[in-house]
Amino acid sequence: MIRYKINILQELKKVGYPSTRIRREKIMGESMVQKLRTGNTSINLASLEPVCRILNCQIGDLVEWVEVE
Repeated sequence: MIRYKINILQELKKVGYPSTRIRREKIMGESMVQKLRTGNTSINLASLEPVCRILNCQIGDLVEWVEVE
């Protein structure tokens, strides 16, 4: 299964992007913010592009695959 390695919203907040600013500046929509908040990984990779730009990271720094037994 795919899961987030970090709390993306928390990391964005640390660099000055709380969820209100993210929505106000249309960096991502409300549904994407909700998915990040709940840990839902049913997103497309393009949705993570602005996150990678803001956090200066790679997608692999945000998500990982773990085997489920």
